[in-house]
Amino acid sequence: MGRLQRKKPVSKKKDKKKNVDVTTSLQPKGNLAMEKAALIVGSSRTVKRKQTLPQKKPASWTKQDNNYLNKGLQFLREVKVELKKVAWPTRKQTLGSTLVVIILVMIIALFLGMVDIGLSGLVRVFIQ
Repeated sequence: MGRLQRKKPVSKKKDKKKNVDVTTSLQPKGNLAMEKAALIVGSSRTVKRKQTLPQKKPASWTKQDNNYLNKGLQFLREVKVELKKVAWPTRKQTLGSTLVVIILVMIIALFLGMVDIGLSGLVRVFIQ
């Protein structure tokens, strides 16, 4: 009924923490792209990072309120991710499944009704 989620092969997964040795002594001085790549992968040069200032929170918020808010937002993010994985049925599939359920409910109701009528008749015979 639904599509299967296929896992990506290990070879195609991105390796975010890939360590590559880049020697800057063999690179030409005018190649900015190679210098940036050397900075990114961790050559002997250091990268200066901007310091971020802590954001001020409103005085009315407490840690407990913030904790509940963060947990709620995290839950909603996870729900969104899970709903993207759902294989929703088509209209035709939904109508077919609904029809099968209604027919089975009617059959079971008739069976239980017949059993009830039969057992109540037996009880009347034994009582009289």
